[in-house]
Amino acid sequence: MTASQIALRDCSEEVGEDPGYIGVSQQRPADNSRTLNVDSTAMTLPMSDPTAWATAMNNLGMAPLGIAGQPILPDFDPALGMMTGIPPITPMMPGLGIVPPPIPPDMPVVKEIIHCKSCTLFPPNPNLPPPATRERPPGCKTVFVGGLPENGTEQIIVEVFEQCGEIIAIRKSKKNFCHIRFAEEYMVDKALYLSGYRIRLGSSTDKKDTGRLHVDFAQARDDLYEWECKQRMLAREERHRRRMEEERLRPPSPPTVVHYSDHECSVVAEKLKDDSKFSEAVQTLLTWIERGEVNRRSANNFYSMIQSANSHVRRLVNEKAAHEKDMEEAKEKFKQALSGILIQFEQIVAVYHSASKQKAWDHFTKAQRKNISVWCKQAEEIRNIHNDELMGIRREEEMEMSDDEIEETTETKETEESVSQAEALKEENDSLRWQLDAYRNEVELLKQEQGKALREDDPNKEQQLKLLQQALQGMQQHLLKVQEEYKRKEAELEKIKDDKLQVEKMLENLKEKENCASRMCASSQDSDYPLEKTLNSSPIKSEREALLVGIISTFLHVHPFGASIEYICSYLHRLDNKICTSDVECLMSRLQHTFKQEMTGVGASLEKRWKFCGFEGLKLT
Repeated sequence: MTASQIALRDCSEEVGEDPGYIGVSQQRPADNSRTLNVDSTAMTLPMSDPTAWATAMNNLGMAPLGIAGQPILPDFDPALGMMTGIPPITPMMPGLGIVPPPIPPDMPVVKEIIHCKSCTLFPPNPNLPPPATRERPPGCKTVFVGGLPENGTEQIIVEVFEQCGEIIAIRKSKKNFCHIRFAEEYMVDKALYLSGYRIRLGSSTDKKDTGRLHVDFAQARDDLYEWECKQRMLAREERHRRRMEEERLRPPSPPTVVHYSDHECSVVAEKLKDDSKFSEAVQTLLTWIERGEVNRRSANNFYSMIQSANSHVRRLVNEKAAHEKDMEEAKEKFKQALSGILIQFEQIVAVYHSASKQKAWDHFTKAQRKNISVWCKQAEEIRNIHNDELMGIRREEEMEMSDDEIEETTETKETEESVSQAEALKEENDSLRWQLDAYRNEVELLKQEQGKALREDDPNKEQQLKLLQQALQGMQQHLLKVQEEYKRKEAELEKIKDDKLQVEKMLENLKEKENCASRMCASSQDSDYPLEKTLNSSPIKSEREALLVGIISTFLHVHPFGASIEYICSYLHRLDNKICTSDVECLMSRLQHTFKQEMTGVGASLEKRWKFCGFEGLKLT
């Protein structure tokens, strides 16, 4: 048993089990910090006896403190009736040998009774829903507190809410509410924890001494102003940080170039002769020339510096030749090494093939044969890869040789000369050629300055003429295309007109044939059957057909422009699936004074439609 458990047991035995005593229990408040609040389940201590409480806390290695962090002893007030708060327990405290288990976040928070000097706060019913709050304004440090007792004073409000944090200002109204402004934003969350508590001043039960607290966020201009200032400060810091980051990532500026003078010119000329300082000197020379430092007095100095820069061309060409020679030697070494590797691969593959012959193959086990076959396949694959690589190198060399042969000039080569004499002659020839090019450039510059105006106008005119010619050609081609398309569309239109005329003629012929056929049928019926039979005979043979006639007449009366036989039958099929299309068409054809068939549409849209003509047929009959 640990020291803390022994101390708690001794304390409980000393004070006994008295209903008037209270205990302490661990609870997680709104700010997620572990504190010990009042409960009625754990050990019981008499609040009226400060000596027993101090003894228990000393045994645990803790000093008894209030909510504000001030020691209760020796100025302990027995009239409080209960302990309002104890500092958080941590595993590092002396006398505690165990770490308390973590409180799960989904465990409901149990609110306890809070005793103050002048009032008492009773928690709300835990079964009720949490009190509603408005949307939190940005930077909120002010809360609205409603439901205060009528006899409540500003001192009582300070006494209740100073436990949440430092109070900057209180604005109390005469209508039982006030506004409290805290020093920090997190203190507002602590104040909201008290929302729903019932407050009672002292031990009075008068209605004016009781009330139910309602704490909510309040919107204050000072809070909004401070929040905006803070946001602007953060924005300034972010801009400063980005600016510093951009400056850090920005490439360094090039070094400053000194102004031209005779002394600096001599220094640059000496640097141009030094291989290690040549790049810096050439950059300085280029800047001077672009600035326009060249004049009649300094032309000779600049020419000498340009000549010094020109002398480095031979050095660069020699360096390039040396590097190319090293590259050729490296290629040759690589090719030789690759050839040696291929020879060894061929030998290894030959060993595998000889081992695979019947003479030696029968003496190996099954596992050994499998390994030999796998090794042989791997060696052949690697050999083929290296062989392809070597063939590719040889192919590239052949292509380079063919390119060199194409680019060779037809000039005759000097024979039987040593390599040293050829290189010396080449260097002399290059130097003379570069000097000749320099003189030619000077002559061309003089000529260009004399006839600059004439040469500037001519190419501009030629370019304009070429552009105009190209534009005309493009417009002509576009015009030809448009004409061809216009002719094609005219031909299509004429063809469509001819087709339309033919269809109209066919439609007229069909109508004439139909009229003739109807007349012939009427004359034959009049000649064959006497008048009495025609009066006695009826085209409707059953009650079902009479119903169909009525339904079809109603349907066609709704469709004055007629409907096809398929459309009529689809409507009838909804009423009876057994109706046949041919029977319907036969019935309608027998009733010529009730239904008539007409051809509508043109071309591909030509179709037969039935119309209701009962009102016209009644007049005829």
